[in-house]
Amino acid sequence: MSSSVISYEDSYVTNPAKSSEIFHILPTPYFYLRMLGTVFRSARKAKKKQFTGEDWVDSSLSILKHLEKVDCRFFVNGKKNFIDLKEPCVFVANHMSTLETFVLGGIIRPHRKVTFVIKDSLVRYPVFKHVMISRQPIVVTRKTPKQDFKTVMEQGQEKLSQGTSIVVFPQTSRTTKLDPEKFNSIGVKLARKAGVPLIPLALKTDAWSTGWPLKDFGRIRPKRFIHFCFGQPMKVEGNGKEEHQQVVDFIQDKLEKWKKLEE
Repeated sequence: MSSSVISYEDSYVTNPAKSSEIFHILPTPYFYLRMLGTVFRSARKAKKKQFTGEDWVDSSLSILKHLEKVDCRFFVNGKKNFIDLKEPCVFVANHMSTLETFVLGGIIRPHRKVTFVIKDSLVRYPVFKHVMISRQPIVVTRKTPKQDFKTVMEQGQEKLSQGTSIVVFPQTSRTTKLDPEKFNSIGVKLARKAGVPLIPLALKTDAWSTGWPLKDFGRIRPKRFIHFCFGQPMKVEGNGKEEHQQVVDFIQDKLEKWKKLEE
């Protein structure tokens, strides 16, 4: 799959014809077999420090393609809201599954440099750690909030000043529901401190479910549509409380609408 497939349009919708009758009968084993192959190839290059931004886009879109092959459908909207920006930005998103970690690079990276704020376990994860480390993420522990806040503020401002946008998942854990009380304002504070636009990102990715005992390897459920919707850029004013509430409202509104579509 070429990165041009979803690069320069505002929206992308999976063509149902991409699915395969054979593969969607057993979507989970087929997907993981292909996905692991992509991860191992990417990690091999990353370990040798040969994994480029274009490689990241290609591997992310390969994961997307593997999901489409088993009848998963993607609906991506609002890309022009960040494509047209002349400066880096902070994306603030809900966090639902492993899927967004794998796929967002293929959606955002064709247009601008980007990295994530991630928990430290991802840079210790077997094999996949090499890919994550190559993206030079901002790593937090989720154990010492004050130190994590300092890390995000300092490293985030530095990366933004160098032209790299940041994806922040303010929730402490992945969940299918948005709890405003657990959705912190660190992304808003980073955007305000760095003086860059804030882009809300609502996503629904529970087609890739949470597994047990390994959370990252849950069942693939093709009947649950995959949504990514980017909101309009915001300039954070004052203490940022109003913009934070706008982000929460944007995400909640999209999640409610998507839920109704599947009822």
